[in-house]
Amino acid sequence: MTLIDRIPNIEFLGDAVPFVGRIREIIEAIQLFEDFDPAELEGLARYMRCYRAPLGAEIIREGDNGDFMLLLLQGSVEIVKKDMRGLPQIMGTAGPGKTLGEMSLIDGEPRFASCVALETVEVAVLDRESLSRILTEEPRIGVKLMMELLMLLNQRLRNVSAQLMSCMEARRSRIR
Repeated sequence: MTLIDRIPNIEFLGDAVPFVGRIREIIEAIQLFEDFDPAELEGLARYMRCYRAPLGAEIIREGDNGDFMLLLLQGSVEIVKKDMRGLPQIMGTAGPGKTLGEMSLIDGEPRFASCVALETVEVAVLDRESLSRILTEEPRIGVKLMMELLMLLNQRLRNVSAQLMSCMEARRSRIR
């Protein structure tokens, strides 16, 4: 049992193999899987499980321990982070084809932000146990997935670093 199974109002839909067609339909939006051929996608889907969550469901909660990532198949979520005063701040939204929770999948650290369903959402879930099984049982797919995750996280780090530099420059300009 993974941590997603403990979230209230989440409906288990089964493994992701029946959803491979939908994944292929939105493949252009799924940067993480753009280098996977159809057989590799189907192989990966055998290790994923799908869920449906209603409007308002908090499918990832800031500060919770995490052992899974989500691939949004349908619907959209709002990404919310508490500020220094503990007040929720909207960081953005994510829709079909976006992945969420990769950092906690890899390092098991607490969630950085919350994700709240803006409508009924369907997600494919990859948990850490399944990731380990992929690496052992399907090493070609596992290594490819790890490389894609590494590139995705690296790109996000570069974007955040650029934003930090912009903020630092703006601060310097105000001080002068």
